[in-house]
Amino acid sequence: MPEDDLSLLIDAALKAGAVARGFVGATAKRWDKPDNAGPVTEADLAVNDLLLAELRGARPGYGWLSEETEDNTDRLGHERVFIIDPIDGTRSFVEGSDTWAHSLAVAEAGEVTAAVVYLPMRDMLYAASRGGGATLNGTPIRTSEIGDLAEATVLAARPALVAERWHGGAPPVFKRSYRPSLAYRMALVADASFDAMITLRRTWEWDIAAGTLIVAEAGGTCATATGAPLRFNNPDPRVDGIVAGGPMVQRALIDALA
Repeated sequence: MPEDDLSLLIDAALKAGAVARGFVGATAKRWDKPDNAGPVTEADLAVNDLLLAELRGARPGYGWLSEETEDNTDRLGHERVFIIDPIDGTRSFVEGSDTWAHSLAVAEAGEVTAAVVYLPMRDMLYAASRGGGATLNGTPIRTSEIGDLAEATVLAARPALVAERWHGGAPPVFKRSYRPSLAYRMALVADASFDAMITLRRTWEWDIAAGTLIVAEAGGTCATATGAPLRFNNPDPRVDGIVAGGPMVQRALIDALA
């Protein structure tokens, strides 16, 4: 059994990838969650079962928060908790795309201490531990140093550009791109493939917990859309949007938001 939490997460993520690859995207059984919460497939549930067995089996004293496990208040009584998205980007998985990811994190007293974002179809494993830096396939990564929004590449969905969300009634000029997985977006910011990412909708902790630490350990900054610090394992496991990026461009985006 791995001795530290990061090694445990890496080992579990690799096993999760093997399970997920056993399902062929469009042919995997799928159905829609209640309240327009999006699709889920048999692959999501199989990966969730694997991760629950691997992670809680190794750390029975840790709490558990996962997109594919019914939530309860038990996790609030644990100082440490796993925060898991078995497949982030299920729609991409169903479409046969390769941009879905496993997002695994450990949070202690509200702060993420170990994190993995793994894209099995691209063989890309992002990892970080608190104070230990961030890596992509074992190689250290750093966020962008760009500070001028006019030069910045920002990952964002179109709704984030609604005029009333920005000072002056229009978003600042930057080059927008999009990836469906929030965890992957944050990883791409951590390795400086993009300068920043934003989402202004209420966001589930499991989508961003791992990415938050990976960005921070790569030298970047993450906050809510209002600039508040991010805390995890909340009674309501959602946060008010997120802005992540290299320190200068991240600050510039928050200052530009209404």
